[in-house]
Amino acid sequence: MKLLIIEDNIELSKNIQSYLAKEGSICETAFSYNQAIDKIISFKYDVIILDLMLPDGTGLDVLQALKDESSEAGVLIASAKNSLDDKLKGLDLGADDYITKPYHLSELNARIKAIYRRKNFKNKKFLECNEIKIDTDACEVFVSETQFELTKKEYELLVYFISNQNRVVTKQSIAEHLWGDHADFYDSFDFVYQHIKNLRKKIIQAGGGDYINTIYGMGYKFNP
Repeated sequence: MKLLIIEDNIELSKNIQSYLAKEGSICETAFSYNQAIDKIISFKYDVIILDLMLPDGTGLDVLQALKDESSEAGVLIASAKNSLDDKLKGLDLGADDYITKPYHLSELNARIKAIYRRKNFKNKKFLECNEIKIDTDACEVFVSETQFELTKKEYELLVYFISNQNRVVTKQSIAEHLWGDHADFYDSFDFVYQHIKNLRKKIIQAGGGDYINTIYGMGYKFNP
């Protein structure tokens, strides 16, 4: 899961980033309205954690920008402001949930997972595609009810493919989803091929079909 944390409190932002990274998410940060706008225009995110109080704008302005960009990201407002008006405005502008500071990071993580599941899996705990079944809570993968092991990146790659099945995804979009902003530092995305090769091999060895197709000059398609 790729997350954007929009929070002007640097210490809190680092704590959130550290906790969610340990939970397996790719986390990027923005500490101001302008930084947030640059991020949401340049990259795609699964869920955005949004503080309403920013030094050079408001979280409501960010929500409006997301709406203007037709962003598909889920949004969790996380703010010290407990005003009903702000909450209603945020939800009207497209936010998916609202949590008031202070909060436990475990609750924040649970809310994020719930948003992600609603957005991508129609609120289902299990993601299924033919004989492949994924427990999205336990991060476990099964082929014909037999569990097999994937690395963290392979698991994220499989979820990304199944969530975008029958759509062509580029190497760049895969790299940005799995590595976030760090993908920009690579001269090429050849390393993506190796992860796809390993994932394809493991699925076939476990008795699954060969669903990952190479679309030459464009990218890859998961075709079940």
